[in-house]
Parts: sequence; C-alpha cells; structure tokens
Amino acid sequence: MSDSPRIRLRIVSAADVLMGPGKADLLQGIAATGSIAAAGRRMGMSYKRAWYLIDAMNGYFREPLVQSAKGGKAGGGAQLTSNGERVLAIYLRMEAKTSKAVAAELKQFTALARSAAD
Repeated sequence: MSDSPRIRLRIVSAADVLMGPGKADLLQGIAATGSIAAAGRRMGMSYKRAWYLIDAMNGYFREPLVQSAKGGKAGGGAQLTSNGERVLAIYLRMEAKTSKAVAAELKQFTALARSAAD
C-alpha cells in the first residue's frame, strides 16, 4: 500500500455505514481466501468482528452478499454470492470514479500537509 493520500469511499444511510473501506476489504478477502476467518486475519480483525460485519451487510441488501458453509468432513468456507460480487464491483467503481474526480483537489490538499520529513 502506498503512503500517498488516497480517497476511500464510505456510503452511509442514517446511522449505518452500508459499505466502506473495511467492509469492501473484507469482501475482497473472502473472495481471495474462501474464508471469513482468513479474510479477517489478513485485516487483523477477529472472527467475531468479521462475522458481525458480514451479518450486517447481508441484512442491508435484498439478497445476501456472503454465503458460508459450516466446517466438517467437506470443510467449511465462505464465498461471495453473485449479489456480493455485484455490490463489491459497484463500490470499487464508485471509489475509482471518486478518486479520479477529486485528484486535483487531493494534490492541492496534500501539498498543504506536513511531509514525513517535517
């Protein structure tokens, strides 16, 4: 990850964060690892916290974003549903468009900040 400032998008409805950087990173981690626990570990997050975020996201949307299977002989795991893949892709596109739209202002903003050498 770069030390350069960047934009991270947070979508808020009333008091709830529907989607933000942490939830998006968690979804990406689940897609990459096939595991809620592994995705949470990659982020330094407890399994309980990761499960809470998944449960909250699944409740926000008309269809769940993550589907999980309990362990056992066949093993457990988790995967993004097609809705989860769609929601994540839309979020990432919005974040990229936001970054592009404010690039000049971010450069100006950064120029006014203290440098690491200060």
